[in-house]
Amino acid sequence: MKIAIISLTTSGTKLSAEISRNLDKDHFCERFSFFKYSDSNTITFSDLRSLISDIFNKYDALVFISACGIAVRMIAPHIVSKMTDPAVIAVDEQGKFSVSLLSGHIGRANALAGKIAEIIGAEPVITTATDTGGRFSPDLFAAANGLHICEPAVAKIVAAAVVNGEKIGFFSTFSFVNLPSKFFTQECAKTGVCVDVDTQRTPFETTLHLVPKNIVIGVGCRKNIFPAVFENFILNMLEAHQIPLFRVCGLHTIRMKEHERAINEFCHKYNIPMKLYTAEELMKVEGRFAHSDFVMKTTGADNICERSAAIDADRLIIKKTALDGITFAAAEKYLNIDFERRIL
Repeated sequence: MKIAIISLTTSGTKLSAEISRNLDKDHFCERFSFFKYSDSNTITFSDLRSLISDIFNKYDALVFISACGIAVRMIAPHIVSKMTDPAVIAVDEQGKFSVSLLSGHIGRANALAGKIAEIIGAEPVITTATDTGGRFSPDLFAAANGLHICEPAVAKIVAAAVVNGEKIGFFSTFSFVNLPSKFFTQECAKTGVCVDVDTQRTPFETTLHLVPKNIVIGVGCRKNIFPAVFENFILNMLEAHQIPLFRVCGLHTIRMKEHERAINEFCHKYNIPMKLYTAEELMKVEGRFAHSDFVMKTTGADNICERSAAIDADRLIIKKTALDGITFAAAEKYLNIDFERRIL
């Protein structure tokens, strides 16, 4: 996660350093402090409202070292949807409480609030009904298992049915473990969850469709390719193979393309994580891939798109396709669903 930690006082700045130091092992943290109470490792600000306007959509999570009221007032103008809003956590400057305020499940605020509480010895404050009752949450389940929620409104219906103790149906074309006791794989429930790539399949009267985000695309391109050309080609390739963009969980390429504008703009626009690999790493990938002497000579790897797609996946599903100086391939990760899986 990319996390912004915002402090307003001397005590808050010290606390933000402790939180960042421990979270930095697994996440990217940046600290922001009011200019009067900064240290050498913080980015200073003088207007909190302007700061939040600038960074709200640039981070996966915002951690306020402040009163909840301050955090709520600052984020209020920017809240749109739990599907897209960042996680927001408020920690009091004495470090007694870590409060999940926004995007508890999909945004992982609940998990992050709990992690911060562990770090500073605080009490985590989680108020979502499914968590306080230890019940199944469609949002949390989807986030933990890499699934796209097709109908957010139906997810609310499923969550309400869980809280009310109703029977919940479950259908999946993928393997799964740890099915909750209140779930039934037979079609005997009116409300249920369907995990499948086919969103037309409706095994229950009210069906929540969850589609796996398990497609990795591998790309290569000539230097300084025009961003619009790159974007159109990638989108057209996905459409031609009937792969919705929301199924793409990562874009992979060779490390020398780290600063390629077209690739970076595409990943930023569609919020797709980018992974980079050295030529040596790509050449170690096992499998049969298209070979290019020219690519081998210029990059040190005989194929960029197929090898980078396959390096962290299980099955190459689209072989190399090239057009206008761009190459594209795609691979699929196998999906193993676990109802007890949790993530931060």
